[in-house]
Amino acid sequence: MRVGIVCPYSMDRPGGVQLHVMDLAEALIGRGHEVSVLAPAAPATDVPAYVTTAGRSIPVRYNGSTARVTFGFVAAVRVRKWLREGHFDVVHLHEPGTMSLSVIAMWARLGPTVATFHTSNEHSRIMRNAKPFIKPGYEELDARIAVSPSADRTIKEHLGVAATHIIPNGVDTAAYTHAEPVKEWCGTKNAPTIGILGRMDESRKGLDPFLAAIPLVRRRYPRSRFLVAGRFSDRIAARAARAGAEVVGELDEGMKARFMASVDVYCAPNLGGESFGIVLVEAMAAGTAVVASDLVAFRDVATDSDGEACVAMHTVGDSVELAARVHALLADPIARHELATRGQSRAGTFDWRQVAPRIEATYRDAIRMDAEFHPQQAKDSTA
Repeated sequence: MRVGIVCPYSMDRPGGVQLHVMDLAEALIGRGHEVSVLAPAAPATDVPAYVTTAGRSIPVRYNGSTARVTFGFVAAVRVRKWLREGHFDVVHLHEPGTMSLSVIAMWARLGPTVATFHTSNEHSRIMRNAKPFIKPGYEELDARIAVSPSADRTIKEHLGVAATHIIPNGVDTAAYTHAEPVKEWCGTKNAPTIGILGRMDESRKGLDPFLAAIPLVRRRYPRSRFLVAGRFSDRIAARAARAGAEVVGELDEGMKARFMASVDVYCAPNLGGESFGIVLVEAMAAGTAVVASDLVAFRDVATDSDGEACVAMHTVGDSVELAARVHALLADPIARHELATRGQSRAGTFDWRQVAPRIEATYRDAIRMDAEFHPQQAKDSTA
């Protein structure tokens, strides 16, 4: 198949959706498909050969984060040109609820079109206000994918439409399963390491409860080490250091996997705004015991098919309960190993080898649906 993928967020500073789009593109290319990705990006941004850039973006606050998006007349011209010249068998939009390239491509559709919804947000004012403009386009989509049940509930509640498929984000689990621990980050029996990684300059990632748990854990494990990795400002780094954490800093994808494989316990005390627990999948794939907040999106990935917990969960924002879960795992190495083993097995179900074929099947469904509803268009495209 010739597949066009539209990413609404800029490649200047890749986040979860951008990384998912690039991973999906590479997974599809590896399976023999031709793929072109359209995304915002500044002229000097280094992007893969399969990415077509659609110009600079502007920052917009959304869902507890800052999204860099592109919209307007020039963007519309570029989207239409890319669609017209691409001759795609199917076009895959990501986050068409965000006023960026995906919305334009949804309005300008020329053939079979699929959309993936990543957002899980019970109170999205932007989505509610945009409903009159985007719902008609949603209803015309040939297939709608939600990355989790919570993402599906979000579009149902805000737009009155449901996903036709629930397919999770894919993860290259092998990169984590075979990651080599870094000696400096590994703990010992008396000095275990507890880690957190992410965009710590966003409060929703849970740095505050993580730091608040440090003195509580050290009452029982005074030599325990708390490692903070990811992207954050100097001010955030200084605050983490004052709280007694060791600041690792920003890591590339390879070192991120090694970080997760190194710590005794990985913490994901996120406060909200998550549609899928991809960070949990990554840490579980690395074979590390995970403690996470009890978010709906995290629960979606934290239980295996037998109903067994693969993650130790705590009440959202509760640093006392977070510390208690860490204590319990540090005190019982056997239970910690069993939890990590279940987690690693569960993570395998999110591997791209499992996910990519499901997306391919959705593409084929969309092509068939489009041919049924637009028979003349399908005939012209094959003439």
